[in-house]
Formats: sequence, C-alpha cells, structure tokens
Amino acid sequence: MDEQPTPEPGYTPTTTHAEWGAGNPLLRITRDDERAEFRLEDDVVRIGSAAGNELRLADTDPVHATIQHDERDEYVLTLHGEGEMNSNPDSTATHDGDRTQTLRTGARFTTGPWTLVFNREEFADHGRPYGGRKGGEYDDQPVQPPRPDYSGDAAGQSDSSDET
Repeated sequence: MDEQPTPEPGYTPTTTHAEWGAGNPLLRITRDDERAEFRLEDDVVRIGSAAGNELRLADTDPVHATIQHDERDEYVLTLHGEGEMNSNPDSTATHDGDRTQTLRTGARFTTGPWTLVFNREEFADHGRPYGGRKGGEYDDQPVQPPRPDYSGDAAGQSDSSDET
C-alpha cells in the first residue's frame, strides 16, 4: 500500500467518501449572457424542454439529457439528444453506454445552445482522494478506503422543478 502524502498545515483531505448526496452537487448553466445554477436534489433529473422535466431549458429536445444519482452515490449523465461531453466515456465509464459518463467536478456537456458544468465539493466527489494528485497525473497516489454501502441511503427524494 502506498504511503500517504506529507500533511500540510491545516486540513488535509483523506477520502472522497462522504455522506450520501453530500458536497452540494449542482449544475452551472450558461447560454450567451444567461447564467443559472441548478441543485441536483432529485435521484433522477430530466433536462430538456418538456413540461414535466426537473430542469427545463428552452431550445432543447423534450428530454435532451438525464442525470441519475445512482446507488454508488455517483451522478451519471446520459445524453439523449445532440450535444458534447468533455471526456471520452469509454475511458472513464462506470456505466454502460457510449453517451453516458460519470460526472466529476468540472465535467462539461452541452444541450442545444446551453453549456452545463457539474460541480460537487471535493470532499464528496469520489474522484481523487487526498486532495488530488499534487505531483501530476503519474504521481503515486495512496489507495482510498473502500466505498461505503450507500444502498440504505439511496431513497427517493422530493420532486422539484426549475425552468431556465
């Protein structure tokens, strides 16, 4: 097992396994001069122009994309309509599908004229433990403890609707 990095003064993160849904997960949404934020509070968020969607965006397909908060406490994007993602889903996939990706802080995707960027506080993002790789991508990184069993926490949440 790798050794932990030398602690710096003050807080040193040790894991990215926080409580279920922690870290204030949200989408930052932009189009031209428009700016908005949408908190991911539901287990399934449908994005598009249809009236029943949790996040309604003009000039998109009725259901352009879906974000699911899964049993591993991950937020998973599935792009149904035309759009771009900023990563190759095959290289980071934890879920099947060539139009699906696990969202990490800074993940960017488009739906029609809108650009959406996922954000979740580092302590809960499940991405890189110990505050990231200080020495670069190929630096040694300590192994993170096993992920907690979130199955008891994966309960349905209240419905909310937002239109931008």
